Amino acid sequence: MPTLNDVLAIILGGGRGARLYPLTKMRSKPAVPIAGKYRLIDIPLSNCINSEIYRIAILTQFNSVSLHRHITQTYQFDAFHTGWVQIWAAEQTLQSADWYQGTADAVRKQLFEIQASGAEYILILAGDHLYRMDYAAMAQYHWDKNADITVAVQPVAKEDATRFGILKREPDGRISSFAEKPREAAVQKKFVSRDDPARPFLGSMGIYMFKTNVMIDLLTYHPKHDDFGGDIIPEAINSHEVYGFDFDGYWQDIGTIRSFYETNLQLTLPNPEFNFYDPKSPIYTHARFLPGSTVEDSKLENVLIAEGCRIQKAEITHSIVGIRSQIAAGTLLKDSIMMGADYYTSEARPAKIPIGVGPNCHIEGAILDKNARLAEGVTIRPFPRDQDLDRELWFVRDGIVVIPKDAEIPAGTRIEPGHS
Repeated sequence: MPTLNDVLAIILGGGRGARLYPLTKMRSKPAVPIAGKYRLIDIPLSNCINSEIYRIAILTQFNSVSLHRHITQTYQFDAFHTGWVQIWAAEQTLQSADWYQGTADAVRKQLFEIQASGAEYILILAGDHLYRMDYAAMAQYHWDKNADITVAVQPVAKEDATRFGILKREPDGRISSFAEKPREAAVQKKFVSRDDPARPFLGSMGIYMFKTNVMIDLLTYHPKHDDFGGDIIPEAINSHEVYGFDFDGYWQDIGTIRSFYETNLQLTLPNPEFNFYDPKSPIYTHARFLPGSTVEDSKLENVLIAEGCRIQKAEITHSIVGIRSQIAAGTLLKDSIMMGADYYTSEARPAKIPIGVGPNCHIEGAILDKNARLAEGVTIRPFPRDQDLDRELWFVRDGIVVIPKDAEIPAGTRIEPGHS
């Protein structure tokens, strides 16, 4: 019988991450911080470890230095463990001088490493989703069905059908057809796979399990098919045994600034849909030896605070305060995400604008990236939804103000509708 030791997990590091810009201005998508102290890559890596899949490769290409640093500092197995986490960066070879052209092409360009691993099964994962999943259950389903390919699927509501790759699954679990983001009502009706009138469809989660030899054949015989969801899976349905594995837990694609913003702020609520505190399936990250956060004479309501922070006489509502954040007296922070800082400002060499949020600021509807410095009296308010702006020191995406990493905002700056 196959075992989880026969499985190699491959996490796709993503391309330029244009929809998450400017958070991806200096880092890749999987390296974007989430929930105050984690990075997006921690989610699939933790799911693999909790599922006892210990051979993991991460395909990287764009702005990958911080991602590489995080992985090498965090995911190290001991000498008595057979597992490993490796980074497979895009590279020029005698066979190809091109960058990764898509999800399938990225894997195709690493077939030598995949074959060298000796893995009989390949689990393909994305690096920018928030969810908790037992991949071992999906592997067992794959083996029970003797499937060539298994696709993780989740229920999809009618109004969301145009955003997903929609699958038609037969009663035995086999996938018989696939449509990428179907728009016509008649086409959508053809793909009904569930009795639930509210969620009649099944959508692909972008999680695939292959027999290694099947994947190699598909990637080799179809060299122009660059994407799994749009090319490889629809092709394979006509020639291979492709099954759908049910997943009905929390799952969120964090592909845009708006989804990133709303998903993060949901974590501040008393009973969020996704819980980082599950003792049986924890989410791992880089272990930092930081002091506990100090809060001085402040008012807090629905706030997620990471370690190493200092908050002085502030009012904070429905916000995330990331590691090493500094918030000075008289400041109001509402509906906002502070990603925190990578280091503390040296008292021996004081900066003109200290890291963090200075005194008497009003920050609302904003994302403050790592190491941002806001001087005294800065005002930030949200813009109308769907509005995008690019300025030298700040950006607006879908109405959300984004202060990029390492930015310095001078005293008295007003970033709000009418002052842009």
